Amino acid sequence: MKLKTVSGLAMSALVLALAGIMVVPADAYSQTQGMERRGDRRDDRKDARDTRQDGRKDAREAKQDCKEDGGKRSECRQEKRNTKQGARKEARDIKRN
Repeated sequence: MKLKTVSGLAMSALVLALAGIMVVPADAYSQTQGMERRGDRRDDRKDARDTRQDGRKDAREAKQDCKEDGGKRSECRQEKRNTKQGARKEARDIKRN
């Protein structure tokens, strides 16, 4: 008799525990307009940052190519500057849109 009572209590506890787990609502995130705009700005900043980083890499390569072709130091430096400026301008355009 004790075994039936103990097993009955154990089963009841298990059923109540499982029911409690199923009742808990899942996490949900509401998307407000502000959150969406913030996410869009975050994506724009990331794209702009990637553009600037690519521009720096391109500028280094352009300067190295200029040096290898026998260009003057000042000309190579100016070419690097112009390449970086172009990348910065593109990044600003990305952030504005």
